[in-house]
Amino acid sequence: MTTRPLTVVKCGGNPSVDAAGICADVAGLVGEGQSVLLVHGGSGEIARLAGRLGVPQRTLVAPDGVSARYTDPATLEVVTLALAGGVKPRIVAELSRLGVPSVGLTGLDGGMLRARRKSAVRSVVDGRTTLVRDNHSGRLAEVRTELPEALLRSGFVPVVSPPAADEHGRPVNVDADRVAAALAAALGADRLVLLTGAPGVLADPGDETSVLSTYDVPATGAPGRFAGGGMALKLVAAREALAGGVPSVRIADGRAADPVSRALSGHGTAITTGSVSGHRKDQSPSVRALSDSQGK
Repeated sequence: MTTRPLTVVKCGGNPSVDAAGICADVAGLVGEGQSVLLVHGGSGEIARLAGRLGVPQRTLVAPDGVSARYTDPATLEVVTLALAGGVKPRIVAELSRLGVPSVGLTGLDGGMLRARRKSAVRSVVDGRTTLVRDNHSGRLAEVRTELPEALLRSGFVPVVSPPAADEHGRPVNVDADRVAAALAAALGADRLVLLTGAPGVLADPGDETSVLSTYDVPATGAPGRFAGGGMALKLVAAREALAGGVPSVRIADGRAADPVSRALSGHGTAITTGSVSGHRKDQSPSVRALSDSQGK
C-alpha cells in the first residue's frame, strides 16, 4: 500500500475531546512523512441534534456490561446527519486549513464497510435480560481496502465514520472504535490510537491520576473489571485490532495538546491481550479484508 508508517487515529465523540488539536497533530505527523487515517465518532453532536429534533436516545447494556447506542430508524437518521453532515465536514475543513489534503468518507462509500445487522440484541433492563428488536445497528463483517489504500497512496488523509452497509446494502450504525480497529487491521497499520475524554484506562473511574500504563484485555468475553461504560467498547476494539495483527494499540487523552504524538511517545494506556503471540496475523478473525492484492 505505502512504505510510510501508517497510524490509524480514532477521534472520540466526547464533547471534551479537542478535534482541532487532533487535526493539528495529524498535520504535523503528515508533514513528517507519515500516513494517517482518521476515524471519528460524534456522541456529543448526535445527542445535540437528537435533542433539537426531539428524537429520544436510549443506551443498551449487554449482559457482559458493554453499552451501546440503541439505533431505531429515527436515531439512525440522526447518527448519519450528525456524523456525515456535522462532525466530518468540520474535521475535513480544519485539515484543509492546515494544508492537509483529506477526503471525508462513510463506510457506505465504495462499499468500504459491510456489516451484519443485529436483528435482535440482548439487553439488561431492570435486572432482567431481554431481547430488543428493530435495532438498526450491525457488526462489521468485511472491510474493502481499495478506496482508503488509493487515497493513502495519493497522500490524502481519509476521514471515516459510520454508517456501514448491511447484507442488503442498507445503512446500519456500527461502533466507530471497532471501525478504527477493523481498518487498522485490514490496512496493516503500524499502530492504532484511540483518543477519548480520559487520560487512558483508569483503575478508579473517579480519579484521573489512576491511569494504568498497560492493560491486558482478556482474550475472550467481557473486557475486564476496569471497563465501564464506553471504555468497554474501546477495549473490545483494541482486542480486535491486536488479534488482527496491529502491533501497537493505545487508549489516550484526546483533550491534551498534541494528543496523537503524546500517545505515540508513551502517554495513555498500552493495550495488550493474552491471545497475541507477538507475530502479525494476516487478518482479523472477524473481519475479512479485500484489497487489490487479494482480488475481488
